[in-house]
Amino acid sequence: MRKAIFALMLALCATASADNPYKQYTDGLPFSMPELSAPAIPLRQAVLSDFGADGTGQQLCTEAFSKAIDALAADGGGRLVVPRGIWLTGPIVLKSNIELHLEHGAVIQFAADESLYPLVSTSFEGLDTRRCQSPISAVGQENIAITGHGAIDGNGQYWRPVKRSKVTDAQWKAITARPGSLVPKKDYWVPNEGYAKGEALSSMNVPDKPLSDQQWQDIKRFLRPVMVSLVNCRNVLLQGVIFQNSPAWNLHPLMCENIIIDNVLVRNPAFAQNGDALDLESCRNALIVNSRFDAGDDGICLKSGKDADGRRRARPCENVVVSGCTVFAGHGGFVVGSEMSGGVRNIMVSQCQFLGTDVGLRFKSTRGRGGIVENIYIDGISMNDIKTYALTFNMYYGGKSVAEVLAEKNDASAQAATTAQPVPPVTEETPIFRNIDIRNVVCSNAGLAMEFNGLPEMPIDGIHLKDITIHAKKDATFQYSKDITKDNVNIIVEE
Repeated sequence: MRKAIFALMLALCATASADNPYKQYTDGLPFSMPELSAPAIPLRQAVLSDFGADGTGQQLCTEAFSKAIDALAADGGGRLVVPRGIWLTGPIVLKSNIELHLEHGAVIQFAADESLYPLVSTSFEGLDTRRCQSPISAVGQENIAITGHGAIDGNGQYWRPVKRSKVTDAQWKAITARPGSLVPKKDYWVPNEGYAKGEALSSMNVPDKPLSDQQWQDIKRFLRPVMVSLVNCRNVLLQGVIFQNSPAWNLHPLMCENIIIDNVLVRNPAFAQNGDALDLESCRNALIVNSRFDAGDDGICLKSGKDADGRRRARPCENVVVSGCTVFAGHGGFVVGSEMSGGVRNIMVSQCQFLGTDVGLRFKSTRGRGGIVENIYIDGISMNDIKTYALTFNMYYGGKSVAEVLAEKNDASAQAATTAQPVPPVTEETPIFRNIDIRNVVCSNAGLAMEFNGLPEMPIDGIHLKDITIHAKKDATFQYSKDITKDNVNIIVEE
């Protein structure tokens, strides 16, 4: 009898696992994390074209999207089907129990018209600020999904600045010929005068002093939005869709819980300024699986707010699994920081490949952040053609990519600059990186092997490296780090 009961229990467990393909990602983790499943969306369905939308890309469909979502929401939710066609629109606001489903050949194209995107209070670069409303957004909603086989395009070239060094001669000529555009300083293009004013008032993309309502409006183009902004939402699924050409960051889940990102392609041009593919910020319980990221900035990045704003929010990014993903061009393959003031913990990254990124595994912060990054587990990473470091811990992040920093000065002068500063006391503003396990990593053709660049008042602590092989032009460097264990770590240096 006991055997029969036990067999029945095994059968039930197997059935449950088969019914939920995401269960496998939370089994056997080195930390406790609940099983995640796709949100339950009601079976009713509506088709966008039935609400007066035009699929030729010539007329705005903003009102049709709004009417369709409102109609579904009034009945308790359901799937909004976007058929094949080009659907030009302003912002789309998702509501609870709504699935936005793009059929094969469906392209949602967001209009290049700043008047369609009003200023809203939000968070960007980890700070409380104002930005233009995101092309796709949801605040405080439950059970929402974006699925299917189509593409979502943010028309990012209308919003983003461009550095001359990142484009070809032909691209630069075409960009600088756009009406109303400016080159306010050598080899740097901005979309209009308002954008230039915004940069003059800002530090790291966020105005650093109070502005009047009129001043906010005057710099509106500078306040380019993230493309998909999901704030304080629960039970979220992004699956199968192409997300491309975002005004700023591409996907930005903020303070969300129970989020699954599965089999998506997230891409931006290599020259896209602040074109991060995915920034998962202060989220809890997240799966990022079987997806591809190709961006002009960080690929897969975990954050939790910046400086005092982040510490006040006090929401860590925790319980995150990244598995089976590929990152192409970008500043980093898997990245933590630099906005990590609320902490990052309980992270598993496995079976991923980074192909041509500036950095492979990138951990970054600086004095003033505070926050604790701990309990990070990385296992089974393949990297090829990494332009700078295969692995870097840098506690002196200043807003530039590693490639840009190395182009300006060599490692010796950079280290001399960091060590010449007085050593401050440890406070809540001191970032802490500890207890990170990295194993089964192979890297071919890196510029530099590893960099451990900690703070004298708070060294990087407890990094365990095992079964790692790196082919690089230059060797590893270690500064202000302790309890670094190495087991079968092989660095083959060309120079």
